[in-house]
Amino acid sequence: MTNYTEYIGYVASALVLVSFLMKNITYLRIINTIGCGFFIIYGLLLPSAPIIITNAAIVLVNLYYLFKMTRSEIKN
Repeated sequence: MTNYTEYIGYVASALVLVSFLMKNITYLRIINTIGCGFFIIYGLLLPSAPIIITNAAIVLVNLYYLFKMTRSEIKN
C-alpha cells in the first residue's frame, strides 16, 4: 500500500467525521457523500469489497434523501 492510498483513507475518514458535526442535514449528507466517495476510491485501491459496497450503499441512501429533500423544496 502506497502513501497516497493511506492519505485517501485519512481524507475519507476526516470528511465522514466532519459531516457528523454539521447541523444542517443537507450539508451533512453532501459532505458524507463526498467522504464515502473517497472511501470507495480507497476500497478500490486496496482492493476491499466490504469498504466499496458499504460506502456505495451509503452514497445511494444519501443521494435518495438529497433528491427527496430537493423535490419537497421545489413543491413548496
